[in-house]
Amino acid sequence: MNLVIVESPAKAKTIKKYLGKDFEVLASYGHVRDLVPKEGAVDPANSFAMKYQVIERNDKHVKAITAKLKGADALYLATDPDREGEAISWHLYELLKGKRVLKDKPVHRVVFN
Repeated sequence: MNLVIVESPAKAKTIKKYLGKDFEVLASYGHVRDLVPKEGAVDPANSFAMKYQVIERNDKHVKAITAKLKGADALYLATDPDREGEAISWHLYELLKGKRVLKDKPVHRVVFN
């Protein structure tokens, strides 16, 4: 099974119609992380490293993506081809890498026009 991530549930439903049974399509429901809401979100003493946290309302979606990815052969990040979509894909990739669920799974960036 291959896991495809898009931004919205409407897109997930539409794209699922075109992909075969070897693909599972889930939505991130928009952004999944944000800077921590307090002083110290950016560390100027450490090359301006930023500290992120999962957005509370999207925690359940991140958990669903993580659970499905454990049984997947590959991950396809198919968020929108704009800066917001790129940010969502980057944050998802970093989160999943940090959870060590990517292992040796190939990760692909998909752009729909």
